[in-house]
Parts: sequence; C-alpha cells; structure tokens
Amino acid sequence: MIERNTFQKIMDENGQRLPLLTLDEFFEGNQEEDSIAPNQCDFGRPSLAEIWDMMKRIEKMPDMAWVRVTLHDDTEIMEYDGKKVLNLCGDGIVVCTSVTAPELEELADCEWLCSGGAEEWDPRELDSLFSCIPPVPDGFRCFEIVWD
Repeated sequence: MIERNTFQKIMDENGQRLPLLTLDEFFEGNQEEDSIAPNQCDFGRPSLAEIWDMMKRIEKMPDMAWVRVTLHDDTEIMEYDGKKVLNLCGDGIVVCTSVTAPELEELADCEWLCSGGAEEWDPRELDSLFSCIPPVPDGFRCFEIVWD
C-alpha cells in the first residue's frame, strides 16, 4: 500500500488531486476489506486479494495498457491513536484497453465482482480529477469498473 508520506507528497505536488494508484499501491498490504466497494463487501463481493489477483491478470493481457484504482473523496490522512495514518477509500478501477466495454466486463467478470459494469471515461476528465495518470496509447480507451 502506498506510504502516507508518499501519498501526501503526490497530493501536495498535484494541487490536492487524488492520484490514480497502481494495483500494488492500493492492494499490497491493504487489510481493510471495505476499502473498495464497501456496500458489496459483505454481500458477495470477492475479497481484496481476489480482486487484486484478477486485476493483475487483466493488466498482463496484451490488449491492456494499464490498470489503476480511483480513490473516493473520503480518502484522507487521519490521526488514529496519536499516529497519522492514511485511510484509503477506493472508488473504482480504471482499465486502459483496446477492448470494448462488454469485452472488459466479461474479462473482469463484473458479475463476480458484484460490479455495475464498465463505464467509459474521457482521459481529459480523468486528468481534471486525478493525478498520476499514465499515457493513453492510440487506439485505447479508459473504462472504469464501477460499484454502486
């Protein structure tokens, strides 16, 4: 999981825009099962480890440029027991790909994820909301796997 100081530095350098996190930055060491898709957490949504594994497999496919986690505005650095901690709140997963939304929904098994499916994002909109966005290759589009 991304270190608190690294996260704060990214926020400071990017006008407080939340970064798109790599899969490792969000999932590695993250034990908070409700840190993404909390409304489906106890209602059939796979575990964080299973979601991470699925997304890593998708990221390695030839029709994928990158996969990132979008953060919800509730993400914050807070004090807990006298110590500052990063409270990550994932919102969705953006996949930069050359496949169509229905193909991505099948590859990601959105039904298994208890997801509402894949919605297309205009990369310019991503850039206005988030920082740390990798380039989008020609012929590729960005889709967000959404919950809620």
